[in-house]
Amino acid sequence: MQRRTENSDRVESSKFSVSIVIPARNEQNRLPRTLEHIIAYSREKRWDAEVIVVNDGSTDGTAGVVHRFAKTNPTVTLIDNLVNSGKGSSIRDGMLRATGDLVLFTDADDSTPIEEADKLIKGIMDGADIVIGSRWMDRNLQMKPQPWYRRLNGRAYNLLLRTLLGLDLTDTQNGFKAFTRKAAKLAFAIQRIPGWGFDAESLFIANKLGFTVAEVPVEYEYCPEGSKIRPYRDGAKMLLELLLVRWHFARGAYHAVVGRPSSTTPVRLAASAISESQPSE
Repeated sequence: MQRRTENSDRVESSKFSVSIVIPARNEQNRLPRTLEHIIAYSREKRWDAEVIVVNDGSTDGTAGVVHRFAKTNPTVTLIDNLVNSGKGSSIRDGMLRATGDLVLFTDADDSTPIEEADKLIKGIMDGADIVIGSRWMDRNLQMKPQPWYRRLNGRAYNLLLRTLLGLDLTDTQNGFKAFTRKAAKLAFAIQRIPGWGFDAESLFIANKLGFTVAEVPVEYEYCPEGSKIRPYRDGAKMLLELLLVRWHFARGAYHAVVGRPSSTTPVRLAASAISESQPSE
């Protein structure tokens, strides 16, 4: 698998810490290659990095894979959820556990290579609070595009996203995003949806909290083997989850961002939610 990222695009990130969150469900086959790639690149870049793998109720050897890597790589940590709760819940667990100055999440299939994190990091360094790796800003970077029906579904979903949530973004669903620690902790402390709609929900919350969201074009290679997405069934569910975000917002469930008359600021409310959500030692 050849990558086209140029060294000149890379930025120096050794002066701050990076947390890399990987959700994984039944990924014993794809995860080893991805972990090897991420660990090797982190060393090459001399990142002060931690890698958090969230095992989402796998029934295969995913947890064992992470344990083996953790024995020789102390930067690797496993969050082992015994029950399948959904990608949104897994990402939320990892983001709230992360300790890095910059927190990013990426998929277990390595469909967007970790080298592209340099673009996300540069976007953060340039002043954004959140940077999304977009597959649609430069389609020439798609090494292996998704099949036409998935691209069509994605474009329809994006139109609904803009209409229902007012998010002017080209690609909310690529699992390759970076947050400042503050943005990650505040947005994911409030985020509720456990499934695929978590991307849109967390970005909607971040927007309401006043965080700046930027997009950068990234490489992408469609990896159908082991994919967990069922295009039509999950597509319908994601639409319902968009409506659920609107409903949560309308009834005040996102109390930190609704803007009710109160002497308590949104950030203080969100910070309270974080403290309530932290696992006890």
